[in-house]
Amino acid sequence: MTNLSVEAIAQTEQPLPGAPDNWKRFFSFSTDHKVIGIQYLVTSFFFFLIGGLLAMIMRGELITPESDLVDRAVYNALFTMHGTIMLFLWTFPSLVGLSNYLVPLMIGAKDMAFPRLNAAAFWMVPVFGTILMASFFVPGGPSQSGWWAYPPVSLQNPTGNLINGQVLWLLAVALSGVSSIMGAVNFVTTIARMRAPGMTWFRMPVFVWTVLSAQMIQLLGLPALTAGAVMLLLDLTVGTSFFDPAKGGNPVLYQHFFWFYSHPAVYVIILPIFGVFSEVFPVYARKPLFGYRLVATSSLVITGLSTLVWVHHMFASGTPGWMRMLFMATTMLIAVPTGIKVFAWVATIWGGQLRLNTPMLFALGGLVMFLFSGITGVMLGSVPFDIHVNNTYFVVGHFHYVVYGAVVMGMYAALYHWFPKITGRMYSEGLGKLHFALTFLGTNLNFFPMHPLGLMGMPRRVASYDPEFAFWNVIASLGGFLLGMSTLPFLLNTIGSWVQGEKAPKNPWRAIGLEWLLSSPPTTENFEELPIVIAEPYGYGKSEPLVSNPDALEVIHESR
Repeated sequence: MTNLSVEAIAQTEQPLPGAPDNWKRFFSFSTDHKVIGIQYLVTSFFFFLIGGLLAMIMRGELITPESDLVDRAVYNALFTMHGTIMLFLWTFPSLVGLSNYLVPLMIGAKDMAFPRLNAAAFWMVPVFGTILMASFFVPGGPSQSGWWAYPPVSLQNPTGNLINGQVLWLLAVALSGVSSIMGAVNFVTTIARMRAPGMTWFRMPVFVWTVLSAQMIQLLGLPALTAGAVMLLLDLTVGTSFFDPAKGGNPVLYQHFFWFYSHPAVYVIILPIFGVFSEVFPVYARKPLFGYRLVATSSLVITGLSTLVWVHHMFASGTPGWMRMLFMATTMLIAVPTGIKVFAWVATIWGGQLRLNTPMLFALGGLVMFLFSGITGVMLGSVPFDIHVNNTYFVVGHFHYVVYGAVVMGMYAALYHWFPKITGRMYSEGLGKLHFALTFLGTNLNFFPMHPLGLMGMPRRVASYDPEFAFWNVIASLGGFLLGMSTLPFLLNTIGSWVQGEKAPKNPWRAIGLEWLLSSPPTTENFEELPIVIAEPYGYGKSEPLVSNPDALEVIHESR
């Protein structure tokens, strides 16, 4: 990596002039990666609150066996919108926002490789978010087909209108895919070509490795889902016959398009959280990350194996026996690189000087719940067990332990850890620990009961159920309401601290990394001069500096 290559990339995309330098910049077409990162985070959290409200309505319906709160069609639409919002408008955008903010800082770049493309990818989010929300209110919407939109059910058009709710829903999903592909091109290019001098591959923080691995999955798999959504959209609007069995189409083909991406999508969202764990544990344990190179490269192994596991979602779809055995084996195999990471985190924590600050609590809580979801995931990878619990609440419980127990808890760990760097303010530890306690308790109360419910045979996607399932559903609903309440101390903490919190120093956690050399928050162009990296990361207890720039040495020595 040379200065010439960095400058050549940077010259291809000059930032737009005239962007305001105050709060108004968050409502502008800014090309500053830090502004775009915050725009992603705030926008996605707004949709997170909407998706959570829908979930609380569903749990209100399920607190009694009878369907007595909302109409059954409305309930069906609620769970479809909840799932779609939480994935396409919260999980993906929030992680892209966090990555947008941190990756250039961590690799010593002044911005992303393509700033304008970066801004365009973000501004598509409120556009397709609005379209997606509109699909809920337009007749013929997502109540009929679920958030998988399986044909031939999704091909029904009871309204007879060309533009109906299902069409709007598919259009939103397709636009989401385009936005994410644009972002993936930007991330991969930035990490490959914009690293500071001396920032070799094995001097990159693990978070950058995990973002690179996740975005490579986006480039490999997301075109399949986007193409499937477009093809289904054409079947609905112009009468093509890709998936319509009445016209010779193959509906199972859509399942392959959908799951070829939608299972690797789990790794797209969990890999950056693995990176967060790898950044947080060494800081609050005051120890180097155990097995840095193995942890880094295991992310690439997960990327490769993620393309070979999608059929385990189709074990009940009439797949041949040899295919079931093959994909059961690949599903089990992907636990190996994941297990390497877990072992490394435990070894990092073991014997460390633990500081149980809010980020560390959320990271530890996320790790515990990821371990539980990993155990149930291996169970679901087994063909006999998967067929037994297919379409039951066991699958729902497993999935939510991943996407809420691990991903959301890890996201909270990241937000608290980098909050001083992003805002220049310190948050309230008391409110942070209250937030953790409510979230950890609410998550387990909400999602653990789904496992015995699934083993008892309760199907998912139902508004009413046999009274024998009532006990566990009451507990799950109470946990869901507690999760809704848990966001209140978070909002109070972050908004209040950002407005009038104590000013943050450059490096309040005594952490190691290029981002902690900068002011809090960093200046527009990040680095006045490109840092020259001369050491591997995570060197707690070592005396050598991370960079050779004299102005940076004092901060680095203080951080160690």
